[in-house]
Amino acid sequence: MEIKQIFENKKQYIDLLLLADEQESMIDKYLERGDMFVLCDDDLKAICVVTNEGKGIFEIKNIATVPKYQGQGYGKQLVNYLFEHYRSECSTMLVGTGDSPATIPFYQKCGFVISHRIKDFFIDNYDHPIFEGGKRLTDMVYLKKHLSNK
Repeated sequence: MEIKQIFENKKQYIDLLLLADEQESMIDKYLERGDMFVLCDDDLKAICVVTNEGKGIFEIKNIATVPKYQGQGYGKQLVNYLFEHYRSECSTMLVGTGDSPATIPFYQKCGFVISHRIKDFFIDNYDHPIFEGGKRLTDMVYLKKHLSNK
């Protein structure tokens, strides 16, 4: 297994990024300013984009696993890698997601706790309704994890 940072041609991964954030114009807002990482194990398994929000706060803006590899621990391995990679400069790692029973438990298993909500985020920022697990997403739920070494 190898995790490597991608510095150029980030849009080549747009199909996978769209699994986690289904509106390309929203991805465009963070893709170039973010750090992109890919996890490969023979072939591409998972991807993520992390932004530096300042004052020791970093945010996972997008994390997605190739559908046929979901549920096999690749996403969790990538999150754990991020904690180590950013440990010296990051005091708090954030992640925002929809209020979904599919995603919130994943982040909680990775050590995140619910921080706050942004009411109507998905209604105000997306040009179409977003559904996950049959549920329409409205609020953005933020989770956080404090990294101990900063």
